[in-house]
Amino acid sequence: MSKKYSVIFVCLGNICRSPAGENIFRHLVTEAGLESDIFIDSAGTHDYHPGKKPDHRMCHTLESRGIPTAGSGRQFKRADFEKFDLILAMDTENFANIQRLDPGNQYSEKIKAFTSFCTNPAHQIPNVPDPYYGESDGFELVADMLEDGCAEILKNIKRTIKN
Repeated sequence: MSKKYSVIFVCLGNICRSPAGENIFRHLVTEAGLESDIFIDSAGTHDYHPGKKPDHRMCHTLESRGIPTAGSGRQFKRADFEKFDLILAMDTENFANIQRLDPGNQYSEKIKAFTSFCTNPAHQIPNVPDPYYGESDGFELVADMLEDGCAEILKNIKRTIKN
């Protein structure tokens, strides 16, 4: 394959949900031996935390599941529409924020609600909740939802890159 399939996870500040999605997905992609076929990143729709590492509580949650964490906060930009094949919004607010950067709907087919990939009925809700102001159980729920949806995303991408 000459071009890597590219995926970006997008939340508000890029320190909780989207870097968790990035790291969970990277872990699954590495386990599947597809790291040379898939490029993964994350961003926030606002510039609240540029250059900051993922939230330490989310890192703890992922590391307790055997998932390494890396990355630093950055803001989603218009150029990302060209760079990424799949743009995953963590909630309806960020979905709308991303759409506002695409006023002509040129890239609308690339933008998807993350939860649309979840297979567990308990996770098939409009939003991956933002755990930032909550307790550890919120980070666990988000990690559960992200593991669920990321597994399905990987299945879909495997079909795409094999064709």
